Amino acid sequence: MATLVRSISQNGSVTCTAIDSTDIAAKAEQIHKTSATVTAALGRLLTAASLMGVMLKKAENSITLRLRGDGPAGFLIAVTDGLGNVRGDVENPVVEIPLNGLGKLDVAGAVGRSGSLSVVKDLGLKDPYVGQVPIVSGEIAEDITHYYAVSEQTPTVCALGVLVNPDLTVKAAGGFLAQLLPGASEEDIDRLEQNIGKLSSVTQLLTGGASVEDICRMGLEGFSPQILETVQTEYRCSCSRQRVERALISIGKEDLQQMMAEEETVEVNCHFCGKKYHFDQEDLKALLKKAEKKDETPSFH
Repeated sequence: MATLVRSISQNGSVTCTAIDSTDIAAKAEQIHKTSATVTAALGRLLTAASLMGVMLKKAENSITLRLRGDGPAGFLIAVTDGLGNVRGDVENPVVEIPLNGLGKLDVAGAVGRSGSLSVVKDLGLKDPYVGQVPIVSGEIAEDITHYYAVSEQTPTVCALGVLVNPDLTVKAAGGFLAQLLPGASEEDIDRLEQNIGKLSSVTQLLTGGASVEDICRMGLEGFSPQILETVQTEYRCSCSRQRVERALISIGKEDLQQMMAEEETVEVNCHFCGKKYHFDQEDLKALLKKAEKKDETPSFH
């Protein structure tokens, strides 16, 4: 499980949400069998999604982050519920590129330095909220910061990090979001900038023994921070056989009949968790009946 902490300054002008997402990034690496650089990229996006998810009002709400850059990793996607539980996928899980100029994993090189970041918020309303901004660096944290500035007009500092071991397992992962709320003074802004400037990288803090609460307190030093909540989140897929059945029914009877003619057994793989669902001829016949019944149901406009 990953530990996430939400905190706020005593005067209510600044919030800081931080997470130790090591278990989440590790699970993603195990499922998708990613190379080191892609592990860092997907781990960062999942971490950001979890931090954003806990800000939603209801557990059943969701946010989908889609990062489509011009790098060799292709598209990356992360989906969170309102409790910060996340799942994700990447188009090309294995990308082998040299380290960047700082001798670190070149996440921007894998993601690409141009493209778009889209944020889809499903708040249970008729239509989801969709915001899209151009990629500004491909390092992901800067892109999340840019999204909040442009689409939500919320001054935000985002830091994300994933440390990968030589054997490709995840040593540490985490991040934080610090946000200025309406009414923040110039003094609050200056103090927050000073605090963030003094912080080491998130993975350095975590491997050095700092807790998630410690990171929140460092970020809000001088603000008399108060802890709002501590929650446990995880990499959690929402797939089920029922959902796959609904998806197969939705493709229509003609495509189902073609499937039955071409395959004895149909295998459907979940992109988020790798789980395999098998449907034999009897299963497909039952789905075909449901699809035919659906086609016969009159619709009123």
